[in-house]
Amino acid sequence: LARALGTCRSPGCRAVLGEPPPAPPRPPALTPEQWLLFTQLLRHDAAVPERGAVLAPDGSTVALGPLLAGIEVGLKRAAGWRGATTEPPLDALYAVTVTEALATSFLRARGANATTLGPAGCWDDVGNPRNYTLLGPPSPMPDAVANGAMDGVLLGAQLARGPIPLANLLRGYYGTDVGTESGRPASSYRRRRFGALTGLAKLEEEVVAMLEVLRALPPTRALLQDVAHEEVAAIARRAARHFTEVYVECPPIVPRCMWGARPYRGTPKALTLPLDSVYIHHTFNPGAPCRTFATCARAMRAIQRFHQDTRGWDDPGYSFLVGSDGYLYQGRGWHWVGAHTKGYNSKGFGVGYVGDFSATLPDADAIALVRDGFLPCAVRARRLRANYTLRGHRQVGHTECPGNSLFREIETWHGFK
Repeated sequence: LARALGTCRSPGCRAVLGEPPPAPPRPPALTPEQWLLFTQLLRHDAAVPERGAVLAPDGSTVALGPLLAGIEVGLKRAAGWRGATTEPPLDALYAVTVTEALATSFLRARGANATTLGPAGCWDDVGNPRNYTLLGPPSPMPDAVANGAMDGVLLGAQLARGPIPLANLLRGYYGTDVGTESGRPASSYRRRRFGALTGLAKLEEEVVAMLEVLRALPPTRALLQDVAHEEVAAIARRAARHFTEVYVECPPIVPRCMWGARPYRGTPKALTLPLDSVYIHHTFNPGAPCRTFATCARAMRAIQRFHQDTRGWDDPGYSFLVGSDGYLYQGRGWHWVGAHTKGYNSKGFGVGYVGDFSATLPDADAIALVRDGFLPCAVRARRLRANYTLRGHRQVGHTECPGNSLFREIETWHGFK
């Protein structure tokens, strides 16, 4: 049904899964309005990459095309399907989810200053989402497509091991119990799980295979007519490395428009990057860690109200805040001077953990999010110097922040002075 309505229009996807069946008539159980929405959600259009995206309960945006294509491959494999015959051979699960978009993006950017990955986007209303708008020029692999591709690989691989009713599969993965403290949904771990399943070498190998298959297909043959096999290998290596760095090794950052930020007051002052320092904080109030997208977004709005209305600041003081839901939240972000560490705001980023960590530590995942993800990624992106200095707020101000427990933890981190 998904392919009949247009989720698999690209040359590589059609080579693997075949030509789509005819579009069926509207089922009697659906109203014309419901059927129209359904067909619009499943109609892939490379020129409008935000079409067919949905907001998942964990706060991430997921493109349905690669998700459903991965599910179809998993169902076929569970039924004994051996895959399409292509030369060179392709892993169908990766071909219909991630490698065609990734190969196309880096192939088209060859020798040009073009966007290859991203951007993120924002919904008009996360409580009642209707319209999704990208935050910059689109690549063939915006964040929603990357999320859908990783989910398609993970769910397709799970289905290939044995059939599961799709409703149970999707509810279990995306979580209908979000809003409780019983645990994060599996979808919030997609980057870690995809990285564990898909090593860099595997991803690079499959991008090479996809490029060679595209070379033989009439719609894409012209794109590769002047590309030697050695250059194909270089493109695949670059594509796999960049995808892994951006979507597997680096943590997701929720943009301001997704958590419902008010406008910045006044005129922001630009930072001069890369910076030399990072200052670790805790919010103290809210005192409880936030473990769901909804509670973290509410915490962000409360912090902004307090900083703007009570303290009279232009915006939340922190550069970024750390939820216990698997996400970082953008405060002032990478480029604007904050109000997090008096006397040092222009010298470093202020990273605040949501919660009071005087007597307890943040969750292990939340610690790793900054220590093993955010800091190395900031260095790789040249926003933070490789020899950066990391300090707790109390070392440069009269405060107990970031709490005794968290301070003892960051004393063990790279860069602590």
